[in-house]
Amino acid sequence: MYEVELKGYADDEIFEKVREKFEFMRKEIHEDIYYQHPCRDFSRTDEALRIRIKRFNGHFEAFLTYKGPKIDEKSKTRFEIEVEIDDVDKYSQLLEALGFREVLTIVKTREKYYVDKGITITLDEVEGLGKFVEIETLVKEKEEIPKAVERLEKILRDIGVEKFERKSYLELLLETSQTTQRT
Repeated sequence: MYEVELKGYADDEIFEKVREKFEFMRKEIHEDIYYQHPCRDFSRTDEALRIRIKRFNGHFEAFLTYKGPKIDEKSKTRFEIEVEIDDVDKYSQLLEALGFREVLTIVKTREKYYVDKGITITLDEVEGLGKFVEIETLVKEKEEIPKAVERLEKILRDIGVEKFERKSYLELLLETSQTTQRT
């Protein structure tokens, strides 16, 4: 399965357009704990391993997710493996026992909206970064990716997104912290 995803910079106006145009699903708080492989530099291989803790409507969910390198030049499309987990502390201990080390924790508030069959759009407020809009769908075959990217891009442009971002929130926050350290 391939997660086809586009992300754009957003402002209050774009947030309002999404809220007016699409069906609200839920508001979530995400805590994403990213890990570094002991023998492979994920920043060089463009991979990611994280534990995501999701809180919404009094519920709690957690997932261990591996994301492979980005597949195309335009989107954030990646091969993804996601496994639901029930004990975050045990999985964290397991990863650390295997030599993985925690890199950074990212906290964001996410509003999730239904767009169309298999397509969701989210409004993200990321601590330390600001406002973004993400749209995604899943495809089974690699050949389906270009058409899916084109469709998602059109939806984002229709709500006023002009500037797109392929970097992950992790990459953006690491860049921000490196810039801050240099000044």
